[in-house]
Amino acid sequence: MTRTFRALLTSTAIIPLIAASSAWAQTDVPPATNPAAAAPAPANGAPETIQDDAANDIVVTGYRAALGSAQEVKRNSDSIVDAIVSDDIGKLPDNNAAEAISRIVGVTVTRYNDEAGVILVRGLPDVATTFNGREFFSAEDRVLHLQDFPAGVAAGIEVYKSGTPDLIEPGLAGLVNLRSRRPFDVKDTEIAGEIRGSYNDQSKAFDPSGNLLLTKRWDTPIGEIGALVNLSYVRSTYRNADRYADSAVITPKGFGIDDPADDIHVTTPGVGNFNFPANAGNFYEKGIRHRPAVNGTIQWRPSANLEIYAEGLWQAYRGNVLRDSFNVNFERRDANGVAPTLSNVVLVPGEPDKAASFTKTGGYVPEFSRVAQDDRTDTYQGALGFKWTTGRATLSGDFAYTNSRYKATEITVDSQLATAPTINVDWNARGSAVFDLGGYDITNPNNARWRGYNQKEFVTKGDGIQGRIDLDLETDWGFLPHLQFGVRASDRNASSQNNNRYAYVAGLDIPLASLPTGALGMITDGFRDDPQRFQNWLAPDRNAIIANSEALRQLAYQAVQRATILFPNDGGIRDAVTKYATAAIPVDPLGGFTASETTYAFYGQGKFAFDLGGIQVDGTAGARIVNTDGAYRGFSRVPANGTTAIVPTTTRQNYVDVLPSAIARIRFSRQWQVRLGYTQTRTRPSFGQLNPSLNITANSPGPDGSPPQFDASGSGGNPNLRPLTSKNYDATLEWYFSKNGSASVAAFYRDLDGFISNYTQVLNDPIYGRLQLDRPENAGKGRIKGLEVSAQTFFDFLPGLLSGFGVQANGTYLDGTNELPQVLGEGGRQVQITGLSKWAYNLTGFYEKGKVSTRLSYNWRSGYTTSYNRTLNEVQYAGELVRPVSRLDFSASYEPIKGISIVANVSNILAQPFNNYRYYNETQYFGRDLRVEGRYMSVGVRFKM
Repeated sequence: MTRTFRALLTSTAIIPLIAASSAWAQTDVPPATNPAAAAPAPANGAPETIQDDAANDIVVTGYRAALGSAQEVKRNSDSIVDAIVSDDIGKLPDNNAAEAISRIVGVTVTRYNDEAGVILVRGLPDVATTFNGREFFSAEDRVLHLQDFPAGVAAGIEVYKSGTPDLIEPGLAGLVNLRSRRPFDVKDTEIAGEIRGSYNDQSKAFDPSGNLLLTKRWDTPIGEIGALVNLSYVRSTYRNADRYADSAVITPKGFGIDDPADDIHVTTPGVGNFNFPANAGNFYEKGIRHRPAVNGTIQWRPSANLEIYAEGLWQAYRGNVLRDSFNVNFERRDANGVAPTLSNVVLVPGEPDKAASFTKTGGYVPEFSRVAQDDRTDTYQGALGFKWTTGRATLSGDFAYTNSRYKATEITVDSQLATAPTINVDWNARGSAVFDLGGYDITNPNNARWRGYNQKEFVTKGDGIQGRIDLDLETDWGFLPHLQFGVRASDRNASSQNNNRYAYVAGLDIPLASLPTGALGMITDGFRDDPQRFQNWLAPDRNAIIANSEALRQLAYQAVQRATILFPNDGGIRDAVTKYATAAIPVDPLGGFTASETTYAFYGQGKFAFDLGGIQVDGTAGARIVNTDGAYRGFSRVPANGTTAIVPTTTRQNYVDVLPSAIARIRFSRQWQVRLGYTQTRTRPSFGQLNPSLNITANSPGPDGSPPQFDASGSGGNPNLRPLTSKNYDATLEWYFSKNGSASVAAFYRDLDGFISNYTQVLNDPIYGRLQLDRPENAGKGRIKGLEVSAQTFFDFLPGLLSGFGVQANGTYLDGTNELPQVLGEGGRQVQITGLSKWAYNLTGFYEKGKVSTRLSYNWRSGYTTSYNRTLNEVQYAGELVRPVSRLDFSASYEPIKGISIVANVSNILAQPFNNYRYYNETQYFGRDLRVEGRYMSVGVRFKM
């Protein structure tokens, strides 16, 4: 863009308000549908409503009103949208906005470390996200991380499953807008908040959280003014336990193809070659998350036809993480080159080539690690906007600056046992491997050795300026009452730098207890009634590792200097001597990239409306045109004339997307309506995927002088990636039979192209020769078709106390495939899209009567595939799959005094473990991970006055 646009926006007074996550208190009807709320709509245009009565009181008092508000958003939207609003979020038994959104039909989430993370809409993760209708991002990402927004601070979340031209261009899956509250949403003054304490049954920790919202409106000589400030803090402590089997599956015979003496020894009579995972182990992660946030808004209405607003946001994350892992290897040789021995081998009945259990002696010693990580994010956004109506024209604008930075520091102490114990392993105990170390004394510090020391520093940053102007013109044409036009420009910068160093000291036989970190202690696990026989081992204290990081660095420096004498031909040790000579980690030019990207967008659309034989038809039709101009910079390592050079690399992209859209609503009556839509969407590749850096290394001849299979090998990003595109067809049938009662059916089809995958290809390069290159590439075509069904109602017609019951239910069916990329000359193959569950549903029961409100929610999704990988023969693809996932959550509130409620939640009541498995050929698999997650229980007080 340039500097001209950046300077223009800066001079337009982007007010750097210190602010944060989103508004606390709740609104009944979102600004898009509420005449009393004069703030601009979440999207660039406001849909026409068909409510019976304009809502003058926007205070939500219960589930009925909240469900009714969400229903009206869906009913009146120009787009195909589902939403949750107001207390519909505040009263969900959820910890953050990502958890809350998982209740919406067609939306699923993936969870890790006790919270929802990645959002998938109709099976696709490529979701654009906005905050109050404008772009919002974290560091070098393109998206808003909903898990960083506490569920109670949002006034609403809208999921646009088909976009209109006035929306910021949606991703393949659609667009998610998180909307905060504004001061003109209330009549006068409001003070609201909540104080809550939570307990996690795995971490055994109590955590506080709270929020406070202050908002007030004034009538002044210069017009009406409103101000809002919202403060929030959430702390959560989690503890997960995972036992696993490796994804790599091996056989005892085959390592020594030329020399059978290299094979693993098997002593069980009558047992031939068989398959088993190469590793098994335990992985524990414990962390404390701190999420403070502040946001503020000022609205000024100097006259009835003009409104000006300024708002700001500060959203932060602070994490303190501890990771422990213990790994047993079943294939590697010991320090003297002696292969392990397998005895007591039992094979799976009916699968004679698959191991059920065995005993391993000798071979490589088990390894274990302790990782201490501290990370933090700070994201700021300041915005200034207006809405001005003059005659038949309404002009609105929004200008914003966003700045975000993420930094993580990580220290790892690697260890190993002094000798190899006897390992007894069972490969399928409730879904994954369990093992023990026989009679080995794991509590004896003399049995632990220091293996290595690793330090990492990772910093990503991003900032951007954006601005839009929208014009809505009323016309005299009965069939086309509105014409809408708009322009938008944005200027984004992103960068990432990853520096690390590793000192391998295993050959020096240094006792782990001799490190300057004090006495070793037994780690704590997070298993709950699990069959894993081996669960705990010795490790240095986390705080001691961090406090003594410089002493450990100096010790590592001395150790690798000694190691160069014992291992003079080890290039990695020589490299570690250089990197550990200074207190600061040297900058690795290959570990970073920078990107700058400017986009210009123009849209035009008409809002049509006409009567067809007594049936009302309305909708929108138009197109959005987007020009993307990007520059992506990094460094590449390439061989030249027998030496290696690191050279800067810069690439550019400039392309135009034309995204047409046409959506019609056919209203047969005030209760029944049908929508039909056709749209086109696209998703840009991430900045990391566009990183132009390449790391190419010339391959050496074999030990016998034979030429390598490939002359060179390389990896990196791909600045030539094109956006993922989709042609979308939608149809819905909607029935609104009461203010909070509705039912709908939606059918959809997506014609997809350009999925991005990392894979290996072989090129005949004029410089490097036969080059094996691993990097992201656009894969082939795909498609998704599906059906959504949803319904909600309260049983008000029942007598007495029974009238307090209500229900909400929805279900989704998806069938989606995409073409795997062509590799090594093999043609692509249609497989199920990763992350897509064929079936998913939510069931929620309510009871709300008088001072009591309760909700019980059950969420279920069928199994899904997470990745596809080549089998050992590199001909067929096999996949890693996740078993069905379910959750049960409960919340309740009691209002003993008007405006003050006692609230209680229990999340993840079933505590069903996460379990996945991996195929090692087309028909056979081993269990992979069995992860045990925590239950959350909380009690608090909510107030409003």
